[in-house]
Amino acid sequence: MTRLSPVPAVASAELTIHRLVARPVLVPLSLPLVTAGGAVDKAPLVLLDLETEEGVTGSAYLFTYTPRALAATARQVEELTPLIAGQKVAPLALAERLSAAFRLLGRSGLVGMALAGLDMAAWDALAKAQSLPLYRLLGAEARRLPSYNSKGLGMIGAVMAAEEAPALLAEGFQAVKLRLGYPTRAQDLEVAAAVRRAIGPEPRLFVDFNQTLTLAEAKHRVPPLEDFDLEWIEEPLPWDDYRGHAAVAAETVLPVQQGENCWGAGDFDKALEAGLDAVFMPDAMKIGGVTGWLRTAGLAAARGVQISSHLFPEISSHLLAATATAQWLEYVDWAAPVLAEPFAVTDGVGQPSETPGIGISWDEATVKRFTAEI
Repeated sequence: MTRLSPVPAVASAELTIHRLVARPVLVPLSLPLVTAGGAVDKAPLVLLDLETEEGVTGSAYLFTYTPRALAATARQVEELTPLIAGQKVAPLALAERLSAAFRLLGRSGLVGMALAGLDMAAWDALAKAQSLPLYRLLGAEARRLPSYNSKGLGMIGAVMAAEEAPALLAEGFQAVKLRLGYPTRAQDLEVAAAVRRAIGPEPRLFVDFNQTLTLAEAKHRVPPLEDFDLEWIEEPLPWDDYRGHAAVAAETVLPVQQGENCWGAGDFDKALEAGLDAVFMPDAMKIGGVTGWLRTAGLAAARGVQISSHLFPEISSHLLAATATAQWLEYVDWAAPVLAEPFAVTDGVGQPSETPGIGISWDEATVKRFTAEI
């Protein structure tokens, strides 16, 4: 396996951008996942490398959900190079300049993903230049983060879910996420009951509906799930139906989790205005990278909203360490095959890497094997 390469010594923390390189890969999942919103058997990732004139390279990756978006995302990333080449690696300044450059087109969708990838890679490069792990560059201390295994428990029925849940816990976890949204409420309840019986009363259990219910159906399905001692109910409605989610929350004692599809701190503010002020789970890619996350975390701290992560455990562990109201780290292993040192959870706890930067570098042999033709 490729090892993490040493970081070049930099006389000054000031770095100058040379170019941004994007490489698309399709990584087979160790456990294919079927949700009510779609199936995933391979992780379509875009690997980013921000090369600097000083020899420091900042790295990050994007998850495009569908292979159909790989080519367009990779192109969007590389088309940023003419806009940033020769500029200093200053993430806040870059975010402002690029926001202005894309003001008319908008900063969500593939543009938002590309900008977030650049932002994450820029912060990675700065931390490497300082020989600091990212969380320390952000002024935080290492934090032991309660983590849940989210890579399985798709729409596989009660029998298979009851078999799979203990196996996921056995990988070093004390919490798992279950996908629901079966054709009927009775089926949802049957699966939830089977999983709770299989894992016992102590492990924490999360439920994700993947945006598949109507408001009426959510009000019908969610309250009975209170019997299974769930940590939260996630996205029963389309992600941007903030008022609808607040209406569901009013019908249950279970926290209604939302946020993984929000594009920046402005969308978080919309959730707050609708009354969703208990829990929130930004996605490092969609929320705007490190810069967008910090802005969102500041709003959350002011309101006492608990923040959990969505995917990207490598960088999310650093970001949660720098989040005053941090709650849960979501774990998936989807990028692990292309990483020289995959992220690990031990005894239900994840911690940010102590390697300078985010702590990721590529296993080039595996990257070559999984490179996607686009």
